[in-house]
Amino acid sequence: MAKLEQKQVIVDEIKAKLEKATSAVLVDARGLTVSQDTDLRKQLRDAGVDYKVYKNTMMNFAVEGTQFESLKDYFEGPSAIAICYEDPTVGASIINKFKKNAKTLEFKGGVVDGVAYDAAGMAIVADIPSREVLLSKLLGSFKSPMSSFARVIQAIADEKPAEA
Repeated sequence: MAKLEQKQVIVDEIKAKLEKATSAVLVDARGLTVSQDTDLRKQLRDAGVDYKVYKNTMMNFAVEGTQFESLKDYFEGPSAIAICYEDPTVGASIINKFKKNAKTLEFKGGVVDGVAYDAAGMAIVADIPSREVLLSKLLGSFKSPMSSFARVIQAIADEKPAEA
C-alpha cells in the first residue's frame, strides 16, 4: 500500500469516529508515565470513550467539514483525542479528575455538542455532572415538595379525631 493510501485509511477512521461523536477533547499528554497513561486509557475505555494519539496532520484532514473543525486551532505539539459518543461530558470529566494526580496532563481544547471550547472552557465543562446525576437531582427536587405536602396532610389527619 502506498503511503498516501495508508494515511487516507487513518483519516477515514478518525472521520468515521467523529461522525458518531457528541464531543471530542484534545489533550497534551506529554510527561505521563506509562502506568499513568495505561490507567487513563482504561478509565476512558470503561466509560465508552475512544482515546488515541494521532498525528496532527491526519486529524486536520479528518475534521474538515465536520462540527469539530474548530479543533484545528489546537493541533500543535503532540495531541491525544478523547472521542465521546453518548454522554458528551464524560471524557472531559475523567480527564479532569485524572489531571489532579497527573499534573503534566493538560487540556488543549474541545468541542461539545458543536460548541468549541478552549482549555479553560473544557475545565468548566468537565465539572458539569453527568446526565444521570442531573436527572436524579431533578427528580429529587420534584419529590421533595410532594413528600413535604404529604407529611403536612398526614399531620392534619392525625390531629382530627376519627369520625364515624
